[in-house]
Amino acid sequence: TIMVYHSSKNDVADTEVVCGCSVLPIKTSTRGPAPVAAEGADDIIDETLGYFKANVLFKHFEVKGAADRVLIYLTLYITQCLKKLDGAPSKMEALKTLTAMAHENFALPGDPAFPLGSFFPKPASTQEADLARAYLKQLREETGRRLLTKVYDEEGEPSKFWLVFAKRRFMNKSL
Repeated sequence: TIMVYHSSKNDVADTEVVCGCSVLPIKTSTRGPAPVAAEGADDIIDETLGYFKANVLFKHFEVKGAADRVLIYLTLYITQCLKKLDGAPSKMEALKTLTAMAHENFALPGDPAFPLGSFFPKPASTQEADLARAYLKQLREETGRRLLTKVYDEEGEPSKFWLVFAKRRFMNKSL
């Protein structure tokens, strides 16, 4: 049987956890609560983008750690991004679209509209909810930026080998 790819970051020690998600170091200039990743190291966003085309085909995903929740969330977010990119007239327009999407109001664990309620514990306090929102927003913005480098080539042409996945529903869910 084919197995889903789990995060290698599940075993990272001394990681802050917010709403069941590891607050992992990421390579970004976007402000937020995530620590800055070491230069040259793969982060959770690299991992999610690398596993995306395989993982998005699965209907079930067993959470093996707090980093898997980040991987699940980002996989669904990438699908949402690809839907927005399908039909974007240019890479510049795509960047504007994804940046706006990263900043729009989005449901958090504990909200009735949050599609992954059974996978994520709701925040124990408003401080935890605020931290979760800031972390997910930071992840959303950086993921969108990196996704563009995968979807668009140097000439600004979109790759149908990425956009075809816009129609997939990972775990039969969408954000």
